[in-house]
Amino acid sequence: MHIMEGFLPVEHALGWSIASAPFVAYGIYAVKKRIRDNPEQRMLLGVAAAFTFVLSALKLPSVTGSCSHPTGTGLGAILFGPAAMAPIGMVVLLFQALLLAHGGLTTLGANIFSMAIVGPYVAAALFYLARRLKLSFAVSVFIAASMANLLTYVTTSAQLAWAFPDPEGGFVASFAKFAGIFAITQIPLAISEGLLTVVIFNALKRFNARELQDMNVVSPSEVRV
Repeated sequence: MHIMEGFLPVEHALGWSIASAPFVAYGIYAVKKRIRDNPEQRMLLGVAAAFTFVLSALKLPSVTGSCSHPTGTGLGAILFGPAAMAPIGMVVLLFQALLLAHGGLTTLGANIFSMAIVGPYVAAALFYLARRLKLSFAVSVFIAASMANLLTYVTTSAQLAWAFPDPEGGFVASFAKFAGIFAITQIPLAISEGLLTVVIFNALKRFNARELQDMNVVSPSEVRV
């Protein structure tokens, strides 16, 4: 992830674009409403978008037709909810495709679905689950960000396996091969992204404590004095 330009069959590229479109449309509505009601959160939204752009642009060669990299979507998913990351991810992926030749226009829908939809929803779900289990804020952030990264690549592996099933073992064998190769680079990247996201949140707690409390991300007792 990102899957490169022209790599997916036309029907798969079109199908993933159709699947991603409703999430992007709803995300645009959610972001507009959030900023209209809370204009002071514009800066944090910019931080989340920049974090996603920078991290996801740091690519390493991986499976044929794809690459490994951090995703950066966990930060925004925790701050603004997973819906907001679909349009943010779309913009990030579009700019990377046009300016960095990273990903592609025909595979934009598939890349949005894995990085900007699955990843953020996993991050948000795991973060709130961890908080309900009374885990510390730092541990909750780490789990959410690192697993969002890993599940993005699980989704990409499934997308590639569906498009290119193994001649003998079919989808399952192909998925195992793609996921196994991704794991070599992605597991350490996911751990690193989780730790970096914790560092960023610690900085936000120091300088944007009130905003984080208003967004119900942290409790007053967790903010550094």
